[in-house]
Amino acid sequence: MRLLSFLTPRRPSAPPSAAPESRPAAPAGVRRSRLVGAWGATVAVIAGLLLPSAASSPSSAAPAAFNYGEALQKSLWFYDAQRSGKLPDGNRVFWRGDSALGDGKDVGLDLTGGWYDAGDHVKFGLPMAFSATLLAWGGIEQKSAYAASGQLRYLQDNLRFVNDYFIKAHPSANVLYGQVGNGADDHKWWGSAEVMPMARPAYKIDAPCPGSDLAGQTAAAMASSSMVFADSDPAYASELLTHAKQLYAFADAYRGKYSDCITDAQAYYNSWSGYNDELVWGAVWLYKATGDTAYLAKAESAYDKLSTEPQTTTRSYRWTLSWDDTSYGSYVLLAQLTGKQRYVDDANRWLDWWTVGVNGTKVRYSPGGQAVLDSWGSLRYAANTAFAALSYSDWLTGDPVRKARYHDFAVRQIDYALGDNPRKSSYVVGFGANPPTKPHHRTGHGSWTDQLTNPVDNRHILYGALVGGPSAADDAYTDDRSNYVNNEVATDYNAAFTGALARLYAEYGGSPLAGFPQAEKPDGPEISVQASVNASGPGFTEIKAYLVNKSAWPARALTHASLRYYFTLDGGVTPDRISTSTNYNQCGKVTGPTHFEGDVYFVTVDCSNTVIAPAGQSAYRKEVQFRITSAGAWNPADDWSYQAIPTTPGSTPVDAPHIVLAEGADTQWGAEPDGTTPTPTPTPTPTPTPTPTPTPTPTSPSTQCAVTYTVTSAWNGGFTAEIGVRNTGTAAVSGWRLGFSFKGAEKVTSAWNATVSQAGSDVTAANVAHNATIPPGSSASFGFQGTGTPAGTPAAFTLNGKDCG
Repeated sequence: MRLLSFLTPRRPSAPPSAAPESRPAAPAGVRRSRLVGAWGATVAVIAGLLLPSAASSPSSAAPAAFNYGEALQKSLWFYDAQRSGKLPDGNRVFWRGDSALGDGKDVGLDLTGGWYDAGDHVKFGLPMAFSATLLAWGGIEQKSAYAASGQLRYLQDNLRFVNDYFIKAHPSANVLYGQVGNGADDHKWWGSAEVMPMARPAYKIDAPCPGSDLAGQTAAAMASSSMVFADSDPAYASELLTHAKQLYAFADAYRGKYSDCITDAQAYYNSWSGYNDELVWGAVWLYKATGDTAYLAKAESAYDKLSTEPQTTTRSYRWTLSWDDTSYGSYVLLAQLTGKQRYVDDANRWLDWWTVGVNGTKVRYSPGGQAVLDSWGSLRYAANTAFAALSYSDWLTGDPVRKARYHDFAVRQIDYALGDNPRKSSYVVGFGANPPTKPHHRTGHGSWTDQLTNPVDNRHILYGALVGGPSAADDAYTDDRSNYVNNEVATDYNAAFTGALARLYAEYGGSPLAGFPQAEKPDGPEISVQASVNASGPGFTEIKAYLVNKSAWPARALTHASLRYYFTLDGGVTPDRISTSTNYNQCGKVTGPTHFEGDVYFVTVDCSNTVIAPAGQSAYRKEVQFRITSAGAWNPADDWSYQAIPTTPGSTPVDAPHIVLAEGADTQWGAEPDGTTPTPTPTPTPTPTPTPTPTPTPTSPSTQCAVTYTVTSAWNGGFTAEIGVRNTGTAAVSGWRLGFSFKGAEKVTSAWNATVSQAGSDVTAANVAHNATIPPGSSASFGFQGTGTPAGTPAAFTLNGKDCG
């Protein structure tokens, strides 16, 4: 059963203090963002200020509470786990494979790459660009910490990976693709990225329908990233700057909110704050990256349009830096870049509200010391503020009280997330004491049945992922995969958090783990055959077998599968006296016997006409019932593949170690009679859409039949169903066409093992090649996925135009 909690909109939570004219109120429990940086000694001289090193902070003598080196190492690794597209050589996440390799094909572009947003698989451009900007900011300010910890190469690898995607997504000056994947279609499916079954449309902004927020944020990401590569790869840095300049010019010249054009984003990352904050933000980062004062002038001019507290001229301070509102990061950056008092005042007021309060109000604090801004992803907001506070504190001079206050606040918030809290538990997956083990993350969970609840435990450790944390100022938390408010993870959750960890590593030290990450061991057979004896008698044995794909290291589809069943000829029987037939077959033809060695032969079930993928209850396994009949002697007792399977007819199939399953020429499961065992080397590929086989014209003389209709799963707005057609007559049905009518507003969207069409409420399903013939007493089945609410068993089943019970 699919659960409603699959639908996890990433809603931006607008602050209650937002000025109506500049930041419209968002629904309660929606999401938000933050930022910082400096472009060198020249800026410090211009500002008349000395930029202190991290080690000069007020509490540098304090002992390290946690291993910040390990935390940094794992937090950065999380971005490796979020990669989409073709994975590079040196992929560090052993359970991830290539995925979404068709992204962009619908618009004639290569839009592969980038990061999946959170525990889903949509590529949302606004939070992706924000995350890249924050990661780069941390890399700029804490480059020595990244280098000393051995993490600089991984930071650069991840920034290159995401910026390569931004380059692809910006095919011309005034065009930017800001989303790949439909939110609703993506969220109603729960499985691994490598076997996504749905279409992934691409969405863009352009001059006729612009998005200054998206273009400005992406400009900031590419400009800040260029600074990270300026020394090591100046040509790449220059390429990023070229795109950043074009994108900012696009954002500035064509004003508008991106979510008014990419409307699918409205339910997930609506631009609540508008675009003025990104126009400031993008200009600040371009000034830092280029030194061109024209960008500083644009930033300062646009700054006057930033939001204010209601009915005042005071800049907003009762929120924080987030993917939606970067104003607060601009307070800090412009204070650092210019030293002007108005920016210093705005930064001080904001951080005072997060620490000691302003005008009698401040952010809520839990008894355990967490600063709790909003219910959804509360630790993300605290980490964002902590990172900016550390950057600002390191720059601040002449105000030792605030310098110490902001520093110590930041350390307290990061330490809370790492385990210094009343639960004495880490909120970072795979780090510290009692960390979360069930983050809301599809690929990390590794379900093969399209179910959030199956399996019970996540199959992978999503190292370094910061979960949302408590939803109220009460330090309460439950490690529950279905609770995406508390247990979701996302690229924007970790971005500022990673930079803060680098900063604390610089001050307190720590040791990244040697040999990290260790390869995981699968939790059992990933690909297998289960079998039992279905029927037996003098001269024949009928086998019921399942070809099973529960793969997750990485998840991968079987597209050219086959099954081999080995047996021994008895009493001088020759191969020509052996025949095969099928009773129920979700695969293809059964052929053989084929000689193996001596008196040992095998029959082959070809499943290359179907896809077997860990992508749903009907997708992860296929059933075949095949009968081997001898015209002479027959004794299955010594047959190789007969061993270790239940021999009582009708028994439940179990793992069949002597039935071989192959993908093409590569054995995936089972031992051959000579002892050869599989050494699979799978290449993960996305699940292709099966091409329907042309339907033969029905020629059945019989219409005696029975139909079963079963809704196998249902969720809000959709369902899957299986239909079985049994031939109750005395003659074979050769080619079939089943008709029926829905009782409600159901609509078929996809089908398997049949070609299905629909006109109004009337549905027609026709056989495909492998199930065209239904012998007397046998059945054929097919399944489909639909939209709407199931309204009961359809009416008026007909087979080849005649009534069927």
